[in-house]
Amino acid sequence: MRFILSFLLVLALSGCAGNVVTDYNSTVVFGNYNSWAFADTNNGSGFVTLDGARVEGAVERALNRKAMKKVNVNEADLLVSYRVVNVDRLDTTGFSYGLGFGQPRFGFGVATLPPVREVQEGKLVVELVDRSNGQVVWRAASRRYLTESQSPEYRRELIEEVVAEMFTKYPPGV
Repeated sequence: MRFILSFLLVLALSGCAGNVVTDYNSTVVFGNYNSWAFADTNNGSGFVTLDGARVEGAVERALNRKAMKKVNVNEADLLVSYRVVNVDRLDTTGFSYGLGFGQPRFGFGVATLPPVREVQEGKLVVELVDRSNGQVVWRAASRRYLTESQSPEYRRELIEEVVAEMFTKYPPGV
């Protein structure tokens, strides 16, 4: 019974782990920033990707909740830069099995390896840059990933949740 309670406690606490990590310049006074604009995140191509539009909408809603004003790039205190960083990981699917036999002093075993495949995922990174000096003053990265197999609706919800959680930690120390 004690084992079950311990397991449930660990499971509950792991569910409380944050889905984003943030970093910031501790010497910056974040109260001095009142306006923002998006930096050129599409490398001058003139178009915004589907996920880019979802991120921009979520960031705009999050910063509106912080009472920050969206302005022209030349007038902004902060520039918002975002990107989806590709992350490769190995995914084990299925199961493995083994067989063993032996005596107290000798044994033999055979096992199969689980099927492994490489999966590419996207990690969202949002940075706030002080326009006056070009320095990143705040950064947030998601611990949840976008994958190609996710539906558009799920991707929109995921991006909305992650961006909202990112900006609960902005400004830092408040």
